Amino acid sequence: MTQLLVLRAVVEAPCAEVAELLLDVRPGGRSPIAVRGTVEETDTGNEFVVVHEGSRVSVSVDPASRTVAQQGEWWYRGVYQVEPDPRGSVIEFRILNVAPRARWAVRFVARKPLADAPAQFADQVERLGQALGVKAWVDY
Repeated sequence: MTQLLVLRAVVEAPCAEVAELLLDVRPGGRSPIAVRGTVEETDTGNEFVVVHEGSRVSVSVDPASRTVAQQGEWWYRGVYQVEPDPRGSVIEFRILNVAPRARWAVRFVARKPLADAPAQFADQVERLGQALGVKAWVDY
């Protein structure tokens, strides 16, 4: 696994409140990172697969560590984690290359997702802050 990008944001709300909302990622969930699509019928717990437009996204939610991971079929794994901070909470978002082979090709395939990630993360953070009624911003 190779880390390709790390983004951080501050949310002026307690860690438990931020995590409760952020980790509500099942389709139709309240989280701004909720996955769209259909959950496979056998997946009822904190690990499930969502099918959207022919693609499969594996999702793993760990409430104890306040972490959610979303992994695509080939190279992509995005991990969000909420940690306490004197200002409220910090969200860290990491994009990882998990390709088992042809890892060299990821640098070409990942260009657009990596370029788009900061703006998408900023939008997610803004929506999270609005949902909680608090200030939230990307912290470079």
